[in-house]
Amino acid sequence: MNEIQTKEARKQANKKAIKFIIALFILYILFSQGNLLMNSVTTPGARYYNDYITQHFNYIQGLRTALIVPAVWIIKAFGFYAIYNETDVMVVAGPYLRINYSCLGLGVMSFLAAFVLAFPAPWKSTFKMLAIGIVTIYILNVCRIAGLGVLLGLFESQRQNFTYHHEIFNVIVYICIFVMLYLWIKKNTKGVNRGKNEKTDQSKQD
Repeated sequence: MNEIQTKEARKQANKKAIKFIIALFILYILFSQGNLLMNSVTTPGARYYNDYITQHFNYIQGLRTALIVPAVWIIKAFGFYAIYNETDVMVVAGPYLRINYSCLGLGVMSFLAAFVLAFPAPWKSTFKMLAIGIVTIYILNVCRIAGLGVLLGLFESQRQNFTYHHEIFNVIVYICIFVMLYLWIKKNTKGVNRGKNEKTDQSKQD
């Protein structure tokens, strides 16, 4: 009887794993490609540009502005004078930074959202992890933009050494997200296992 239950448990676990992988893949494609489509819809001159959507539903620009403004505050706090527009930050006597689509962190946000929504966890825990993860990515991104403005202003002769800041940022963010996901999965899995053990103990007593 125990062997049959073990096989059934493995079968159910394999089904859940396959469902998770399929859901993760589908959600990631939807989120990542949806963001790319919205970027095309809201970029003047792009293939799918739409003026009405750009005027009323442009969350791409909203996120860009939400990154630029606090980053400029931080840069100014370090004694630099900086000005900005919708896409650029110029530090006087310092660097000129353009915040492109690739700088927004929407790729890693798409992965995080897809992973968390696909994983079988309680909705309360899911939304909590989603909010914490997105806010973490956002804060790290603000710090990256501000850090580039300050460091490139302080070390003008070393600007060529900051060429790979995108790659470095992505590595740091993915490490942080994977650590957070590991702890989150461990916590939720522990809760599920505890519930199963309680049910098993109860059935034995009966």
